[in-house]
Amino acid sequence: KEEEVAQAKQRQAATAASSSKVEELPDDDELAAMELAKSKAEAAKRAAAVAAQQKEMEEAKPDEDGNTPKGIPPNAGNGCDYGNYVWTQTLQECEVKVPLPKGGFKTKMLTVDIQNTKISVSVKGAEAPLVSGTLYARVKAEDSMWTLEDGNTVVIHLVKINQMEWWKTVIVGDLEINLQKVAPENSKLDDLDGETRQTVEKMMHDQRQKAMGLPTSEEQKKQDILKKFMAAHPEMDFSKAKIC
Repeated sequence: KEEEVAQAKQRQAATAASSSKVEELPDDDELAAMELAKSKAEAAKRAAAVAAQQKEMEEAKPDEDGNTPKGIPPNAGNGCDYGNYVWTQTLQECEVKVPLPKGGFKTKMLTVDIQNTKISVSVKGAEAPLVSGTLYARVKAEDSMWTLEDGNTVVIHLVKINQMEWWKTVIVGDLEINLQKVAPENSKLDDLDGETRQTVEKMMHDQRQKAMGLPTSEEQKKQDILKKFMAAHPEMDFSKAKIC
């Protein structure tokens, strides 16, 4: 009997030790606070990265041609990761992801306004919108849409009106990207027919030229024609000649 009593005490002690190791799960308020802290930390990290890129751009020395960066390097999706939102783009569309302060949101708790020239994302009852401003270029509001992803991210799909143009930013006034660094995937170009691909590549070349203050394809062609004409007619005065 004494042996049985000793074994029982050992089992009780083991059970007590095991139960003492059980951690209490956080309640809903604690979870919400943890999610909010995580969201703020991620936003601060993105903002710090953009600030570092901006500083590097501002301190960059001119290259051999005297040019300095015209913006910060784009992200992998040819957009940028700002503190309050992340965006990517193709020539036809722009996608904007707005992280919410915490999880568990429903669409009825949000107000998302998409117009031809501006967008706004707000949590109902909040003092200020999460994102709001004038768009870099006009969009087809009737074809654009938004969805709620995993209850914690608003995803906006904007359809560009000018589908032959890269955007420098989404909202006017936000830090702009360097269009010279935009690099669409070759696979996307391969999906285009020959004529369309040639047009897109020409457009990309012209945008890079403009960013560097150099003539576009058409402007260069006109300059070449004028130079040949000038060479063939040295007796004429071309001092007032202008390329239109």
